[in-house]
Amino acid sequence: MTILVAYASAHGSTRSIARRIGALLAERGFRADVRPMAEVEDAGAYEAFVLGSAIHDRAWLPEALDFLARERGALAGRPVWLFSVGMLDALRGPWRHFGAKEEGLVRDELRTRVTAVDHRLFSGVFRREHTSLIGHLLFRVLGCRYGDYRDWPRIDAWASTITPRPAFSRRGRPGPRTGRLAPAGEDRPPRPISRP
Repeated sequence: MTILVAYASAHGSTRSIARRIGALLAERGFRADVRPMAEVEDAGAYEAFVLGSAIHDRAWLPEALDFLARERGALAGRPVWLFSVGMLDALRGPWRHFGAKEEGLVRDELRTRVTAVDHRLFSGVFRREHTSLIGHLLFRVLGCRYGDYRDWPRIDAWASTITPRPAFSRRGRPGPRTGRLAPAGEDRPPRPISRP
């Protein structure tokens, strides 16, 4: 089975997480093609998808949202996992609850664009050069800290839950109980994004 692990990254955190997920899938025997969303030419050639984007202004990057719109047909009826990368763990004190709120807003927006098995929000790397002077001042006033907040064990644990059905094919997948090939989309679509 070939899985597309596609990403939209602003400063490299999302790219590094996508590469890690792709490597873990490969270790489990899947063919994982890791690439930027902007470089995907034929999404219909893949049997499952793991898609991730950095979050800016409480939303996926424009190129990631464009990919979801452009490839809506290829994503429909195939298993899709989503991940977002923000600065949740950089927030401190009373501002920490904004991270959970951001995850809910992003998840709700993605639900309107794609049916997914699951969605996770991970923290990335946040450095001074990643923000403007005003952003830096606001960041400091909020008591936040720059740093590398990627939680590799958490990312690895989530990647281990990605288990596409191996019998899926481009033309169809086995129908319930009969083993026959049903046209894609005939049986139930993947579960909606679950809440953690």
